[in-house]
Amino acid sequence: METFSYKAAGPGGVETGTLQARSKAEAYQRLISRQLRPITIERAGEGGDTSALKKSNGAVEFTGRLSANELLLFTEELSELLDSGLQLDPALRVMESSKDSPNIAKASAFLRQEVRDGVSFSNALRRCGTGFSELFCSTVAAGEAAGALPKILKRQSEYLAVILDLRKRIVAALIYPSIVFAAGILLMVIFMTFLLPQLTVLLGKTGKKLPLMTQLMIDASDFITHYGIFVLAALVALVFGFWTWKRSPEGRATWDQFKLRIPLIGGILTGKFLAEFCQTLATLLNNGVTLLNALALFQHATGNVYLQRLLSAIVERVGEGASLAATLRSQPFFPGMLCDIVTVGEQSGDLAASLQRGAKRYDREFAHQIERLTAFIQPLTIFVVAIFVGVVAYSMITGILSSVASLRPQ
Repeated sequence: METFSYKAAGPGGVETGTLQARSKAEAYQRLISRQLRPITIERAGEGGDTSALKKSNGAVEFTGRLSANELLLFTEELSELLDSGLQLDPALRVMESSKDSPNIAKASAFLRQEVRDGVSFSNALRRCGTGFSELFCSTVAAGEAAGALPKILKRQSEYLAVILDLRKRIVAALIYPSIVFAAGILLMVIFMTFLLPQLTVLLGKTGKKLPLMTQLMIDASDFITHYGIFVLAALVALVFGFWTWKRSPEGRATWDQFKLRIPLIGGILTGKFLAEFCQTLATLLNNGVTLLNALALFQHATGNVYLQRLLSAIVERVGEGASLAATLRSQPFFPGMLCDIVTVGEQSGDLAASLQRGAKRYDREFAHQIERLTAFIQPLTIFVVAIFVGVVAYSMITGILSSVASLRPQ
């Protein structure tokens, strides 16, 4: 149970106080049961903040962006409030006082004003900053048309939770290898720019020919010391050229296609796409969106340009009357298992349920691929760093031992 402070209008005027409830929705219902009309509801100790709301001619504008986590929290809380029996306007009014995220409160204030001005909720979302994708807005529009907005928002929150979980798995799998690799690069810079030059001065005083490995490392250190700035400039120019090429339509498509062919990485990207493909289509179909519109929405929501073009061809064929299963089979990218899942769904008349089962299957496969990548990258990174440190240490030790041996009396 949490403590909430409230301001509400009652028969005797406006009153304030506190109450215990499990959520804001429950606190709202308790006030209603006491014949009070809630004005604000806040967790105890929280204060309102509308400083980041821009006001122009009395109109509230929200120009921020909801993060993926904030979008999930917004959808979950609004779904819960609507499911508890509140209408959209009072639900958004409750969320205006949210301090879980200032952005959520500001977005709720903007959306409430738009809705009160007669704008549909889906169109208000389109005007609200840049946090709501066209996929999200179209799904909400379908819910408004069907009169099932609470149910659709609940499904949308479940979908967002799945997609967010996929992203978190990828990030979590790459954190440790990235840290180890960065430490290895730092160690290499220290060795090549500080330790080896000092060793070169020491060994040069002996006048003895150095072992091959030691000489190679010293030459590499000298090259980096004298020409490192030019190498760095060349790398920067190379990266800039690659970045410019990748921003072009053809360059982006070529690069996106190449990423799908990289060993291990390509499998993970493909698995993530297939899981999102099944989950998104299932969610949209369950929410009353037609198959053709669902495919078109997912096409624009996909960040991979190569896959966007692939989906564009699929949308065109399905629009011409071809079945989804036959269209997918004509594209070598889609695995036979997915085509079979879609075939069963089309034949049974419940494509959404089949796609939902496919989403769970590909989600499990994606999790296994992440585990395999983690199991491969972590020891590989440590092995590469260890090899480098070992080679440098060996070259230094052999050089020192060789110099010491030359100082012994003959």
